[in-house]
Amino acid sequence: EVQLVESGGALVQPGGSLTLSCATSGFTFSYYGMGWVRQAPGKELEWVSVINSGGRTTRYTDSVKGRFVISRDKAKSTLYLQMHSLQPEDTAVYYCVRYLSDSSVFTVGRELTYDYRGHGTQVTVSS
Repeated sequence: EVQLVESGGALVQPGGSLTLSCATSGFTFSYYGMGWVRQAPGKELEWVSVINSGGRTTRYTDSVKGRFVISRDKAKSTLYLQMHSLQPEDTAVYYCVRYLSDSSVFTVGRELTYDYRGHGTQVTVSS
């Protein structure tokens, strides 16, 4: 059974930092592209960042470029999202997702074509 379990969400002040983790099981982690998507209250699901199966290719949505860093640890089968200079607009539930193919990582517009998604972790940026 494929499992994606996010952790690390919290309440943080504007300008602060946070690292999210996604522990995975039930599949060979190194075979799949992975990513993070988020959903803010009252808004549509939005992709945040993607990383290919080998970990060498990453992309970020414009609003987080230069502030967020996605990474993966093959030995731990874990995906990470380092978030810096957090802003109130980053408030959302963050979900870890898996892609069937690296094409979803490489192709603009396919970032929401994942096959599995975790239950999410809440990030709230507020003073």
